[in-house]
Amino acid sequence: MAFVRRFALLFLLLTIPLLLSAQGNKGIIKGMVKDELGNPFAEVRFGISGTNIGGSTGTDGSYEMSVDAGTHTVLFSILGYELFSKKISIQPGETKTLEVRMQSKDIELKAFEKKDDRRKGEAGGIYIDPAKARQIAGPIGGVEGIIKTLVGSTNELTSQYSVRGGNYDENLVYVNDFEIYRPFLVRSGQQEGLSFVNADLAQGVNFSVGGFQSKYGDKMSSVLDVTYKKPQKFAGSAMASLLGASLHLEGATKNQKLTYLLGVRQKSNQYLLQAQPTKGIYNPSFTDFQTLVNYQLNKKWEMEIIGNYARNRFSFIPEEMTSSFGVLNKAYQLRMFYEGGEIDQFDSKFGGYSISFRPNEKLKLKFLASAFQTNEKETYDITGEYVLGELETDIGKENFGQTKYNLGTGIIQDYARNYLKVNVYTAAHRGSYAAPHHFIQWGLDATSLDIEDKLHQYQRRDSAGYTQPFSKDSLTMQRLYVAANQFSSYRIAGFIQDNFRFQDSVKFTGSIGARYFYNSLNGETIISPRIQLGFRPKWQRDVTFRLASGYYAQPAFYRELRDLSGTTNLDVRAQKSFHILGGSEYNFTVGSSPFKFTTELYYKDLWDLVPYEYDGIKIRYYGQNDGKGYAYGAEVRLYADLVKDATSWISIGMMKTEERVLQHFKNTAGADSAHAFTDFIPRPTDQRFMIAMYFQDYLPQNKNFRAHLNLMYGSGLPFGPPDGNRLGDNLRMPAYRRVDIGFSALLLDGQKPNKASHSFFRNLKSIWTSFEVFNLLNIQNTLSYNWVQDQTSNKVYAVPNRLTARLFNLKLIAEF
Repeated sequence: MAFVRRFALLFLLLTIPLLLSAQGNKGIIKGMVKDELGNPFAEVRFGISGTNIGGSTGTDGSYEMSVDAGTHTVLFSILGYELFSKKISIQPGETKTLEVRMQSKDIELKAFEKKDDRRKGEAGGIYIDPAKARQIAGPIGGVEGIIKTLVGSTNELTSQYSVRGGNYDENLVYVNDFEIYRPFLVRSGQQEGLSFVNADLAQGVNFSVGGFQSKYGDKMSSVLDVTYKKPQKFAGSAMASLLGASLHLEGATKNQKLTYLLGVRQKSNQYLLQAQPTKGIYNPSFTDFQTLVNYQLNKKWEMEIIGNYARNRFSFIPEEMTSSFGVLNKAYQLRMFYEGGEIDQFDSKFGGYSISFRPNEKLKLKFLASAFQTNEKETYDITGEYVLGELETDIGKENFGQTKYNLGTGIIQDYARNYLKVNVYTAAHRGSYAAPHHFIQWGLDATSLDIEDKLHQYQRRDSAGYTQPFSKDSLTMQRLYVAANQFSSYRIAGFIQDNFRFQDSVKFTGSIGARYFYNSLNGETIISPRIQLGFRPKWQRDVTFRLASGYYAQPAFYRELRDLSGTTNLDVRAQKSFHILGGSEYNFTVGSSPFKFTTELYYKDLWDLVPYEYDGIKIRYYGQNDGKGYAYGAEVRLYADLVKDATSWISIGMMKTEERVLQHFKNTAGADSAHAFTDFIPRPTDQRFMIAMYFQDYLPQNKNFRAHLNLMYGSGLPFGPPDGNRLGDNLRMPAYRRVDIGFSALLLDGQKPNKASHSFFRNLKSIWTSFEVFNLLNIQNTLSYNWVQDQTSNKVYAVPNRLTARLFNLKLIAEF
């Protein structure tokens, strides 16, 4: 409880300065903001010119602000739309209503153009500007690179992230209302290809870290909701670096009825993988193609087609690895020499079609159909001969740092022939209706799943001529997974929610709704009520308070059904959680620089959990609903334009998550005779503290030369031997510490009249070049551990698998 009290005290200290009363003779300006089609327009930034008064419209497009009596210029702005400006005179005590209709404009996403990324929405909501995705220095760029700096995810080899105690499988991703899936057999960041979200095609990205609305489901941790662009004229960009290349094109017909987006990306992290301790021949190749076509049939009908094909190949022939570990006076070294190799293939296809009908300005009906297919093959046969030795730590001896004596030798053989085919077909409907003070949304999904799984994987260990674990009667394996499963199921899901607003002494907005879910695999039915509330006092300062709560369930998809031996349990129920979170947001200025300060407290009650352990980034579940637990914590973020048009931020989080696991006791016949819950033990994602910072700056007299700094610190995660015993996972990895830095220069500015006269360069908007240093301080961060046994004392050593060392990267970006 002391931990809770510290969080409460921190939250109180951070919010007390916000509790200031309004002063002076005031008037009120209020109204609704709509888009070109008359729909309520949420998240439009509004304010009074020359002051710090302002905010963002609610989910129903409403706004309200208290201003001093007099004449003011009211401004409304959002990415992709013309600035709306109007002068208004107001008397003390007067209330004026101003209705606003936003008009779209041509969008030019310059590499470092400033956009307003400070979302003022529901609790746990963060707006991410995709135009900033290329600025993040680090191996993982794009939208996920920004997310990892906000939530403190500590693995630079993967684009996946952990949010508030959840694992990688607990994150939802939507693109234009279509749910997105990722490969299932990927077990390491080395094999991982490109994420689905292409930042070059994105116009807006909303990220929710908990307490999200009923229209999102069915996962327990986070939602990434991406909207792709609707271009108005031809444009494009190209990027090349030591880690890959990309090209995107966009355009529209003269009458603006047809718009299109095309994106091609190629990633090869061969250069990055060469910085790992395991040396060998890496040959990764990841290619991704995406397209989005939108056609406006008339003012009422609109259709959209989205497609994606991802071809991911990974081959690896390891040669040798050296890893030193221990402490100053007791150091060890493991050397391994390999034979064999690995060949992996992950191919996925996604296609979606939607048609929207607007019979009038208030009602919108949208119908969607999509298909997803993944064909995955994971094959490897690698034998490693190892020598474990103790190092000489006496600096006065000639053999300092060399092997003093050997502790053990042996062989580790890893073998796999794993194949997976998944087909997902979905038909869905989305609808909305705008009424005075209400914005009602509903949806219905019908999904069909077909899964075919073949698993044959083992690890054999041999030390001093004996297979471990030793048996006189048979050849036993350290790990063995053999399974062949094929099953089909269908799911029905739906939701209804009402975004509403009231007005009295404060501006009060809210959203209340519920989700319905049915799973034919086990006949489970779930109803999930959720609520979000927000209010903005009529203070001179721009302060918003939020509260969200709800019931969240995550039905088993595929991996949760398999236990550690590969056996499938089709009776696994959905994992469930109850969220409650509250926080505040304060927008202010220091001099001419805008700032935003957010605080949030949260608590999650968890039950029907399926315990798991990590194998690299692959999650191995126990295949039973044997866990219950909790997660709670606090997060503080500060966003600031310390210099004009260069947004920086710092994010600090504290969190604790634990679970109790049901233990089963067997009788002599091998059947369950009794069971009991363990004491609370840390969950694999129990990261107690994190701090992340992104900072950018430029030369005072020249914005064309910029620097970008990305800093991350995360306390160590729990770990233990991969023996299926969660009680043993009570050790802690070393803290994760990393600094990446990048320097950018504008080589060509197509907006200047004196640009190059050559016909090729005349068509370019800009050319930027960047030089990046990954892991600037060359810190050896730990990803996981190998477990090696001493042949004399049977002592087991945890040998760290390291992440990447310092690397340099060059990048060239051209926009046209």
